[in-house]
Amino acid sequence: MKFMTSDHVRLDYSDTATTGQPVVLLTGIGGAKEIWADQITWLSTHGYRVLALDARNQGASQHTVKGRRMTRHALDLHEFITELGLDRPLLMGNSMGAATLWAYVSLFGDGDLAGLVDVDQSPKMINDDTWSFGFTDLTWDTFPTLLKFPLGSATFTHIADATYADVKKAEAGHPYDAELNLPFLLDHAFQDWRDIVALLHVPFLIIAGEKSPYFNPQFAAVTANLAANGHSVVIPNSGHIVMAEQPAAFNRALGEFFQTL
Repeated sequence: MKFMTSDHVRLDYSDTATTGQPVVLLTGIGGAKEIWADQITWLSTHGYRVLALDARNQGASQHTVKGRRMTRHALDLHEFITELGLDRPLLMGNSMGAATLWAYVSLFGDGDLAGLVDVDQSPKMINDDTWSFGFTDLTWDTFPTLLKFPLGSATFTHIADATYADVKKAEAGHPYDAELNLPFLLDHAFQDWRDIVALLHVPFLIIAGEKSPYFNPQFAAVTANLAANGHSVVIPNSGHIVMAEQPAAFNRALGEFFQTL
């Protein structure tokens, strides 16, 4: 399915239904919506309407030099929710997808949302005297040079064969252009969303990977404590792509959180 933004960029998305509590899934930088296969199936089975959105310059969405910044991604999400008439959606993002949620709240607040789920993304990427839970080895001394090199494998363990095949097919059909999207990665890494987390009113869950190569999983509890209604869980034997590496454990944690809403 296609959605046109106000600056005329075509975004690709999937949608499982026309009824049910809407859940919007946002992928990390360089990723495609196919990585959420297990969650789409599980959530649909439990009566949710699941929408997975490819960000601009990712997956099957349009490649463009326009809008390579967090604020534009947040606006894309807002326009998507508005155009489809999604009532009090639950928003869930992995990595940069989670940062998009904070950018959204910074611009539009959380009054129209049912809840937020952050999958293995620290609210601050750069480590300094005020924060030691940022991206591995990223400091003011290494920023931005470190991010211009390959970041290494995001996973710790095997992803299910079917999901892996779907992701590889999506990548083959729509290759990711890391050089084109580098300005966006730098903008993403520069941000500090801790003040936004502290202002959240809606239920907020952080799911971290115990073996994440990018973040110390202790960030999850520390970040959750910033929010009025924050919760956190660390999934064992999982890297950065928690939902695809340990889908059963991830879905159980998600189900427990959703029952509290």
